[in-house]
Amino acid sequence: MSVWCFENLSGHEGIDHFVTTRGGGSSRPPYDALNLSFNVGDDPETVLNNRTTLAEALGIPLANLTTARQIHDARVKIVPEELRGKGSTNYQSAIDGTDALVTNVAGVCLMVLSADCVPILMYDPAKKIIGVVHAGWKGTLRLIARKTANVFQEKFGSSPHDIRAGIGPSIGPCCFEVGPEVMSQARDGLGTGQNYVRNKSAGGKGYFDLWGANLKQLVQAGIPEENIEVAGACTCDHTEVFFSHRCEGGKTGRFGSGMVIR
Repeated sequence: MSVWCFENLSGHEGIDHFVTTRGGGSSRPPYDALNLSFNVGDDPETVLNNRTTLAEALGIPLANLTTARQIHDARVKIVPEELRGKGSTNYQSAIDGTDALVTNVAGVCLMVLSADCVPILMYDPAKKIIGVVHAGWKGTLRLIARKTANVFQEKFGSSPHDIRAGIGPSIGPCCFEVGPEVMSQARDGLGTGQNYVRNKSAGGKGYFDLWGANLKQLVQAGIPEENIEVAGACTCDHTEVFFSHRCEGGKTGRFGSGMVIR
């Protein structure tokens, strides 16, 4: 298996992080091959094998992998020691109803799953805090990235100038066409002065820039833009590397983005 990493996070010895690709697993089409989600119709035993492969590659026990039942909202959950490993081996035990996880507990490997939605990784090396975010268009409009950065500051005393963030592969502004209803919600949620919907057509459609919208939220939370790395890889354009719900007709796997404090 192969993983992607962010340059601005790779220089920190206190953590490991990853963005998986779809290669190297054992799932059959249409989930081929390293599908990490129990909730998309794939064989559970195969998914468990794929997660075991990931855990071995990371050098952590599978029981430390911690996930959530993502609901496309903007809830942020702080993960204490007693929630270590929730969702590691099945969907039912995952942390309920949240799309962002934050912890300061060493060894707890936080992971979000996506296949077009934006994965965001955050790290404060001064306070030793990590966070992972699943930002779909609904979570983006509900400001989940900014809310997660605020949790770093309000609950752990982080200075925003210390926080590093990586905005991972997702559907890009080149491919994420949305209709008038989403465009209207974008104006309401993100402000009329922000140009996050581009190339508007006479039919009332346009292309939503999830990368730019989440980058702006992190900057609004006080994180310097130079501390934020944007992968700029569109999942829809690169289905040979990543899963894409939209470009694969809604039946596909999920890749994982995560981080662990050593």
